[in-house]
Amino acid sequence: MAAYILRRLWQMIPTLAGVILFVFFLFKFFGGDPAEILGGLLATPEQVQAIRQQLGLNDPWYTQLAIFVKSIFTFNWGNSWATGEAISSIFRTRLPATLTVMLPILILETVLSIVAAMAVAYVRGTLTDRAIMVATTVALSISFLVYIIVGQWLFGFYLGWFPVQGWSDSFWTNLTHYAVLPIILAVFVSLAPYTRLYRSFFLDEINQDYVRTARAKGVSENRVLFTHVLRNAMIPVLTNVALQLPGVFVGSFLIETFFSIPGIGREVLLAVNRSDYPVIQAMTVYLAVLTMVINLTADILYRAVDPRVVLK
Repeated sequence: MAAYILRRLWQMIPTLAGVILFVFFLFKFFGGDPAEILGGLLATPEQVQAIRQQLGLNDPWYTQLAIFVKSIFTFNWGNSWATGEAISSIFRTRLPATLTVMLPILILETVLSIVAAMAVAYVRGTLTDRAIMVATTVALSISFLVYIIVGQWLFGFYLGWFPVQGWSDSFWTNLTHYAVLPIILAVFVSLAPYTRLYRSFFLDEINQDYVRTARAKGVSENRVLFTHVLRNAMIPVLTNVALQLPGVFVGSFLIETFFSIPGIGREVLLAVNRSDYPVIQAMTVYLAVLTMVINLTADILYRAVDPRVVLK
């Protein structure tokens, strides 16, 4: 296990180097001139040149690359070009709001989807199974934006059950008051695709030989599903959860924008609109690192879920 982890960490180095080079040259040669963007349409050539000098854009590209690499490993990205706020402060102050919303969404949608998929797999082939599959297909065809607009109108404006916008400095107030409606809507929307996906995982396992053998030995259907099928189907479920985890730390652009949640997702969207390159670069690189670490963690968890898995 230790040798496998060390080998995977070693393999991350060229991947990270490729990401760093790609992000740097993408913004350097294809992102437009930051000085002209920050100066605006009315800026004089002298003002644009002064901005370039201030940002260090007149330095050779290899000098800028060295500064870029140094900023990654020292976690010092400087300040936002648009607001002047330290990028480290942006991550530190916006991340708690994002996690307050996204972690409950991930936990609830995973647990409820597994339960729903197991229930549908249990009644596979029946009218209930077909009706649920039709309902999930219809739900998938509707945009998440529609759910947000209708949910805000129904539960916020018409019924008045939840606030539509707002945020506070209290974690408990945010979790139990302001984050309830976005969490409910996000979990409700995610149930349709994940129920269909996890149902397919369970049905694949139900058709395996070991399930027929267990039934032939007189094992009850409940034990077959919840002891044998569920455990063997957890590997693709873990894979899907691992794919969602990076999004937990980035946030949802739609949710954070429409509910005025001061999280990472809304900050990245504002940075894109402002052409705030340092914020976008920092988020891109750190998200790549986070994705690699989560993939490694998922591979290790495969072994914990199924001891037959061999890590090579």
